[in-house]
Amino acid sequence: MKKLILSAFMLVGLAFSAQAQDISKNALGLRLGDNDGFGGEISYQRGLGDNNRLELDLGFRNNNNFDAFKLTGIYQWVWNIDGGFNWYAGVGGGVGSWSYDGPNNNNDKDSGAFVFVAGDLGIEYNFKEAPIQLSLDIRPELYFNSDDYREDNFGPDLALGIRYRW
Repeated sequence: MKKLILSAFMLVGLAFSAQAQDISKNALGLRLGDNDGFGGEISYQRGLGDNNRLELDLGFRNNNNFDAFKLTGIYQWVWNIDGGFNWYAGVGGGVGSWSYDGPNNNNDKDSGAFVFVAGDLGIEYNFKEAPIQLSLDIRPELYFNSDDYREDNFGPDLALGIRYRW
C-alpha cells in the first residue's frame, strides 16, 4: 500500500514538473498601460532558463507641460497554465526622471529623479502560428526619493503587452 501511494505521488509530481514552458529566448515589443502618464513602454524580455526571465522596460512621456522617462527591470518566474497560456510573477525596480514646465511658460517649473521597487503579476498567451505574445499584467510600484513626483509614493500599473518572439 505504501508503494502504491508513493508511486501515485511520484507520478503526480512528474506530471506537474513535466509541463513544457514556452519561454522565448528573446521578445521585443510594447507594453501599453497608464501609470502616471507612462502610457507606452518599449519592452524587452530575455529568457534565463526554463521557467524564468528578465524583463526590461523603457517608458517615456512628453506633452506640453511634462516630460519624463522610467527604466524598469523585473525578474519573472513563469508557469504554464495550458497550451500557450502562461502566468507569471516577478519582482524588481527601476529609476526615472521627470520635469514639469507650467502652462504659458510661467515660472512654475520643477524637476527631479526617483527610484522604485515593483512587483509583477500577469497572464500571457504565446501564439503557435506566429511568434507573437500577448500579455496583461499589473505592476504595483512603490516610489522612493520621488521629489514631489507622487504624493502617495505608490502607483499601480495595469498594462497590455504585445511582443515579437524569437
